[in-house]
Amino acid sequence: MYGAELAEIYELIHRGRGKDYLQEAAEVERQVRQRRPEAATLLDVACGTGAHLRCFDELFDEVAGLELSEPMARFAQAALPHVPVHVGDMRDFELGRTYDVITCMFGSIGYLLDESALVGAVRRFARHLRPGGVLAVDPWWFPETYRHGHVAGGTVTVGERTVSRVSHSVREGAASRMQVHYLVADGASGVRHFHETHLIGLFSREQYEAAFTAAGFGVDYLPVEPAGRGLFVGVRSAG
Repeated sequence: MYGAELAEIYELIHRGRGKDYLQEAAEVERQVRQRRPEAATLLDVACGTGAHLRCFDELFDEVAGLELSEPMARFAQAALPHVPVHVGDMRDFELGRTYDVITCMFGSIGYLLDESALVGAVRRFARHLRPGGVLAVDPWWFPETYRHGHVAGGTVTVGERTVSRVSHSVREGAASRMQVHYLVADGASGVRHFHETHLIGLFSREQYEAAFTAAGFGVDYLPVEPAGRGLFVGVRSAG
């Protein structure tokens, strides 16, 4: 799970790699407005350090975040002191209220690993949506679009700090195992290294759609941004 070392540099790295959080949030809002024009409240599940959440805060009247990693949640809360950021697991959270929109961005849904957990989480989302509410999920790669042995890297410098990231990802059964190494350098503390391992499920489009349907959603798969993986958008049934 994401720790304090990564939380500190998380957005720096991904913005440096070209991730456009505002563009992604705007596309989600566009899809939401087509289905629920009056949507006012939003919960961002697996909100990380709050990069998408800050954008959604500009697009909806009331937003909140949910994040499993306490260090990530602390960064999100510090950036958005007026917004509730809950520490919790997407599989079993209970906030005692409902929203017009729930989002789960940046492939975070893939950390569930197995289909029963995926179905359970989508049902949990449905419990926190009003009838007619919209669920938007940015998936991880499908089995046929995942690239075994993929290597990625990049370096970004902001002010006195330079950060380098290198990753290597391999298929392991029905999941991808990604090893990520970081070098962080600044004038005050010199150079430090840390690494993380991420196991992320490779669900098929059909498995995602089946999970939405089992939870009472009508669902569309849209081959649009964010991140080149497309977007699942579901509307919770009124029943």
